[in-house]
Amino acid sequence: MAKMNMLHAINSALDITMNEHPQACIFGEDVGYFGGVFRATSGLQEKYGKHRVFNTPLTEQGILGFANGLAAFGAPALAEIQFADYIFPAFDQIVNESAKFRYRSGNEFNVGNLTIRTPYGGGIAGGLYHSQSPEAYFAHTPGLKIVVPRNPYQAKGLLRACIKDDNPVLFFEPKRLYRASIGEVPEEDYTIELGKAEVVQEGSDITVLAWGAQMEIVEDAAKQASEQGISCEVIDLRSILPWDVDTIAKSVTKTGRLVVSHEAPITNGFGAEIAATIQHECFLHLESPIMRVCGLDTPYPLALEKEYVPDALKVLAAIKQSMDF
Repeated sequence: MAKMNMLHAINSALDITMNEHPQACIFGEDVGYFGGVFRATSGLQEKYGKHRVFNTPLTEQGILGFANGLAAFGAPALAEIQFADYIFPAFDQIVNESAKFRYRSGNEFNVGNLTIRTPYGGGIAGGLYHSQSPEAYFAHTPGLKIVVPRNPYQAKGLLRACIKDDNPVLFFEPKRLYRASIGEVPEEDYTIELGKAEVVQEGSDITVLAWGAQMEIVEDAAKQASEQGISCEVIDLRSILPWDVDTIAKSVTKTGRLVVSHEAPITNGFGAEIAATIQHECFLHLESPIMRVCGLDTPYPLALEKEYVPDALKVLAAIKQSMDF
């Protein structure tokens, strides 16, 4: 297998798709010759032509309106929103058109060929307009799928699964890991099942759950906890919608404790949905309240980014608090 960073893995998945489907198109702001602001689409316009890999005007609503139309005609529509923070002008197109297209037509028409890629999260000193994690806004919308990879292997396999899936999918890419995360990735095509969490590390005392860039943080916290005699079961959720209730519930039934960590603000973050569901599923097995370690209820700060981020020390403190309950 080849060594790839996350950008190379994403580029490989897109390359396979473009070669596989003559009608597939990649479009967004600066995705053409420039290759995107992070170079995820680098080299694809030269390979497949300007009629299939092209720049759009600076209009996110227009990008998704066009994407819905293209996908409705059956072509794989690979739309890029340059930063997840920019996705809000396209909110109506995504939640009122993409998500409802199949339902409102009685399954006569659909935009299942639509995949929306966008980089999310902090860690690049981007400040309040280039650091947000908006997954929870869309998780309230039936008709969408939401997926977040944590490493290059997942990025390629999950993105290919998103593209092949017969539903519109939001693919949130942790931009902090674009070049920082490097691993072995098959050069050939493969997929990873959507809606299925991964038990990254088995443990017996407490379950620690996260997704995307937050995974390396909770793995660090779990390692520090193990040095203090605490056995953590670490799980990567991978899919926000649908999410794997069974795997999480099975783990919490075993450990009796759960810590959920995500970068988005704590109030109404997706961790709240997880906590509510797991306390219902596992109430008689819980040994302590479910803990959430998340971003703060404030706009994402530039100067105080390190204080905002739910780091390994905060996760470790929650683990110990849960164990001491």
